[in-house]
This record gives sequence, structure tokens and C-alpha cells, in this order.
Amino acid sequence: QVQLVESGGGLVQAGGSLRLSCAASGRTFSNYAMGWFRQAPGKEREFVIGISWSGVTTYYADSVKGRFTVSRDNAKNTMYLQMNSLKPEDTAVYYCAQARAPHTIVVSGDASNYWGQGTQVTISS
Repeated sequence: QVQLVESGGGLVQAGGSLRLSCAASGRTFSNYAMGWFRQAPGKEREFVIGISWSGVTTYYADSVKGRFTVSRDNAKNTMYLQMNSLKPEDTAVYYCAQARAPHTIVVSGDASNYWGQGTQVTISS
């Protein structure tokens, strides 16, 4: 079965950086769009950033443009989220997601996709 495991979360000061990883297993990683979502306390889960199955297309929420980048290493079955210039409002549990269907550009927030267990990111002011 598909498994997604996030790592790399932690506590950093505002202005700092973190890199999250999402290790995938269970099927051919390179065939599937991937994405990062986050959920802050008391808020709905929201889309952060995504990357197409081919890696050619990336797409971002406006709130993270210019600060966050996403990449994938198909040889390692891993997606990365590089977060720079972090702000207190970036504090959330970050989840990685994998599209259920192959060869798509985007991965939606639909519960039918595959999800990791989440990793906590806390930004202090």
C-alpha cells in the first residue's frame, strides 16, 4: 500500500529556514503528482505547493511564493519542501499528499488522495 512519511519539521525563529521531506513507498513514485498542504490550529487544511508527476510544473499558494520551493528526487522516491524566510503564520502541521491517479499535473486536497501523517512546523516571532 502507499505510504508517505514526512520529516524535517521543528521549531525555528522567524526569518529562518527548514527543509521538509516526504518519503513515498508502495508504487512508482515518478508517476504521480505530489503536494504539500498545511493545517494551522483552528483552521482548515490549505494547499501550500505542488509538483506535477513529471516535475516540470510547480504551483504555489500566493502566501508562499518567493519563499518556498518544491522539488522531487524520483531516484529516492522523495519530495522536498524548502522553506525560507519563515513567518509565524507558517506555523502548522504540514502534510504531503500524492495524487491517486497517475500522470496528473496537480494533486488536490481531496481525501481520496494519499496522505502522510504530518510534521509540525513552529515559527517563533
